[in-house]
Amino acid sequence: MVVILFKIPLDDIINTIKKKSNITEEEINTRIEKKLKQLSGLISKEGAAHIVANELGVKLFDQYTGKVQIKNILTGMRDVETVGKVQQTFDIRDFQTETRSGKVGSFVLGDETGTIRVVVWGSQADDISQLNKDTIIKIKSGYVRENQGRKEIHLNDRSKLIINPPGEKVGEVKPFTVKRKKINDLQETDENIELLATIVQVFEPRFFEICPECNKRLKQVEGSFICETHKNITPEYSYVLNLVLDDGTETIRTVFFRNQLENLLNKNKEQILVYKNNPEKFEEIRTSLLGNIIKVNGRVTKNTMFDRLEFITNKVFPNPDPKEEIEKLKEDQPKKESEKEVEISTEEVE
Repeated sequence: MVVILFKIPLDDIINTIKKKSNITEEEINTRIEKKLKQLSGLISKEGAAHIVANELGVKLFDQYTGKVQIKNILTGMRDVETVGKVQQTFDIRDFQTETRSGKVGSFVLGDETGTIRVVVWGSQADDISQLNKDTIIKIKSGYVRENQGRKEIHLNDRSKLIINPPGEKVGEVKPFTVKRKKINDLQETDENIELLATIVQVFEPRFFEICPECNKRLKQVEGSFICETHKNITPEYSYVLNLVLDDGTETIRTVFFRNQLENLLNKNKEQILVYKNNPEKFEEIRTSLLGNIIKVNGRVTKNTMFDRLEFITNKVFPNPDPKEEIEKLKEDQPKKESEKEVEISTEEVE
């Protein structure tokens, strides 16, 4: 028997237990902590929450059949069917390994309940060129994976991507919203968060081998690079940059993976890979970044090794609009303050 694990965010598990039982959130957290102590080192907090739910007879998710709304899509699902409107498309790229070659592309799909990235492999990737904003799409037999903390629907050769399916309608797409917070107010479970802060420390970028087909990090075995899914392959390189942001309330280590790093530096893959073999050339970039005010969207994670919160970016704005930021600052003032004339120098955000 094959067991498929669905990954449900901790907050969602706790909220479901609250709704389906007469137990307070405080008591739920107490039970979770008790399970963690009982199974020290053997289980995650989410796993402990699953056990608590099971002991209470709480069903965390229904067995979905047929069409699934985006908010109900969980990591680990197979044969997913959903309908939505295209919100954004990304470039199609070619990949090559020792055993095969092909294409991969992606787009963002949205419905009335949320948005999700869809990754299309093989011959179907060409269909992305036909997609426009708000094109209605029906997906059949997709599977759901997690990539850097985000759910994605993947389509392979047995999946179907139907453009403008007859009889299907999608209402107004639920907008993707982010919440502006100060660093000292961040919590471990925060996601869809926006920070406006100054770069105060920059580390050298790190490079690592990935599978060109699935983008998973590779293991090196006896001189060869091995992907768990695609076996022996010729690797590509990805990269990550860590820097420290300071917004005047506190500092936080912030992580920029491949796409976000390219946007932060305004450089393409080939330009960034230069620093792999010539790290001294990055010194000029480091100097130019220090003191810059940037805006980032992303989520908070807990680095258990160092017992600290870190911020994982999923979007970066290297040059935030001063006028827009001034208006946000004014809106954030208490009402009694907003009635006064508040002068904010553009030098603070330029």
